[in-house]
Amino acid sequence: MRTRIASGLLTAVLAILGLATVFPFVWMVLSAFKSNKEINAPEQTFLPASWTLENFLAIEEKFDFIRLFGNSVFLAVVITAIAIYTSALAGFVIAKYQFRGRGLLFGFTVGTMMIPWAVTIIPRYTMFVDAGLQDNYLSLIIPAAISGFGIFMMRQNMHAVPDEVLEAARIDGASEIRIFHRIVLPMSVNSIAALAIFQFLWVWDDYLWPYLMISDNANQVLAVGLTTFAGQYGTDYGGLFAATTISVLPVIVVYILFQRRFVAGVASAAVK
Repeated sequence: MRTRIASGLLTAVLAILGLATVFPFVWMVLSAFKSNKEINAPEQTFLPASWTLENFLAIEEKFDFIRLFGNSVFLAVVITAIAIYTSALAGFVIAKYQFRGRGLLFGFTVGTMMIPWAVTIIPRYTMFVDAGLQDNYLSLIIPAAISGFGIFMMRQNMHAVPDEVLEAARIDGASEIRIFHRIVLPMSVNSIAALAIFQFLWVWDDYLWPYLMISDNANQVLAVGLTTFAGQYGTDYGGLFAATTISVLPVIVVYILFQRRFVAGVASAAVK
């Protein structure tokens, strides 16, 4: 009886927290179908009093939405793919190979996760400007190509790969690169899916670093382009809500596609 009551209370608390988390997003989506007059009205309603698609139809008139959306998709996909590969490779080496300094290397990798990002932004900016990479996508790709969190997560997952399988492949004459690509990666799909969601989300939502490094509006990312709706004397909330609603669709699609593997991957890494 106590177990049922505790379970019911826990479910109720989680439901309330879930609704509190989702409510702002739902409000934003519904507001995208309202006019600015209705959005700024003193008396607010949850559902639009008068549904309109004008905010969505006028997005391209405000700024080059399609181009910026494409830029963000390109960067998110490229950076995510590179980060996954480097994290899996480094995690495999640290977890399955014995060499001097392995513990120190892993400790240093984990230590990078403890350094606040704001501490490194000025020296990083200076370094890339001196290298002539300002207004270049390499300035966005290179810093995110290696992820301390990704290496940590993949290293935890690699411990679940049986050593006997790797030894059997070596006896059959498989090279280490072939073992990594044909055996280790397929056995790490769950963790790769989980890391892909995290990395894609981080890149997609990144605002400050692209704002500092990319000056050409044609090469800018969507997160920075959304600030176009905020003017000096007012904000086009209808257009902002509509553009933001569309901008979150890729993240939602990626999560829905990899939801099961995401949960399994996070759980396996946490257990280890």
